[in-house]
Amino acid sequence: MEPLPDLGTLSDPDLKKLIADLTKEENEVSYQRRLLHGKIDILRAELVARLQKTEGKSVLDEVDVEHLTAILTSKAAPPV
Repeated sequence: MEPLPDLGTLSDPDLKKLIADLTKEENEVSYQRRLLHGKIDILRAELVARLQKTEGKSVLDEVDVEHLTAILTSKAAPPV
């Protein structure tokens, strides 16, 4: 992460652009974080199922994996 420039030397348009750029970067990082949290939740659910060994079924056997995949890939696309 780059340090902030000397804010006193920035013009108003440059300051607005810097805000917009950092806001876009924040949105991209937030999107990646949400994807990672979703994947972690799926993996933890599978681990719990394996540890519990309930009737030999995985939690993922009862979850619509295609729907979760769609959510984690295309439906939750990052804002432009």
